Amino acid sequence: MTQPTPLARKAAPSAALLGQRMLSLVGDKLMATEALFRRELSSDVPFIADAGRYISEGGGKRVRPALLLLCARLLGHDSAEEVTYAAVVEFIHSATLIHDDIIDLAPLRRGRPTAQTLWGNHKTVLLGDWIYTKAMQLALEHGRVEVIRRLCAATLAMTEGELLVLDRLGAPDLSRDEYYQIIDRKTALLFAAACSIPSLIEPVRPEAGAALERFGRQLGLCFQVVDDLLDFTARESDLGKPVLSDLREGKLTLPLLLLLPRVPAGDRTKVETVLADRAFERVAAEEILELVAREGTLAEAESLAEAHAEAARRELASPLPGQVPTGGTNVR
Repeated sequence: MTQPTPLARKAAPSAALLGQRMLSLVGDKLMATEALFRRELSSDVPFIADAGRYISEGGGKRVRPALLLLCARLLGHDSAEEVTYAAVVEFIHSATLIHDDIIDLAPLRRGRPTAQTLWGNHKTVLLGDWIYTKAMQLALEHGRVEVIRRLCAATLAMTEGELLVLDRLGAPDLSRDEYYQIIDRKTALLFAAACSIPSLIEPVRPEAGAALERFGRQLGLCFQVVDDLLDFTARESDLGKPVLSDLREGKLTLPLLLLLPRVPAGDRTKVETVLADRAFERVAAEEILELVAREGTLAEAESLAEAHAEAARRELASPLPGQVPTGGTNVR
């Protein structure tokens, strides 16, 4: 198995501590968000009730709700409204995962059987539709049209991103620009929406919202590049799915996009064979892992992720317009 890069090993403990510190700032709001998420996943339709309970018990990092709540705290908000929006973005994210798992025929999510594995595609497609609609219904409770507009734009972009993936599935000539178009739509724009939505809560702060949107977008790009790296470097027990799942599903991610132009034809053929087979039958996963280790493209992709993280940090390097002092808790 390919090992984490030196930078990843060095950064992991400090990043974990910083993450815990930041999450502690909104711990009570995260608990309220989780309670609302679970409550709103209920229905008098037995299948929705059962599936909703299964999804809510499946856990997850809740990154998007946490970011929304942290940005709300940065702007001095302390009400139930930001909790509602935090639950909404998690609803949207959950619906996206459900539909993605159907498209990818994924048997596992976070180490548990996916919804379509348990209930079949027909019911699960409708469950994803129900969760999307529930998200918008919940967001309407506070009557802020601009919030709905922003959430709809992010949701449309995610659907477009998935269509771009399907159009180029298995394509060995996927370009780096196409890759970034995909991850921007599928991941970064929902991050951007989550971070900027608190600026739409009264008193509205459009200047702060623009900076928070740029912050969220760069953070979302960083998040997705790192997530793609984990497909090469993490253990299956940590991922909750087999390593190199993206390649097995016909998707080229950044480490391989950086690799393909610089290796001999025989090595490119190995990657193309897996893309065509959708399986590691004629080529072993270890051969692909050896290629990226030999060419150093994991470290290169990690450097690009760090560049996005630094771009995000720069957006918060100075106090935002209308920012409430937080006792030195800004990200630096």
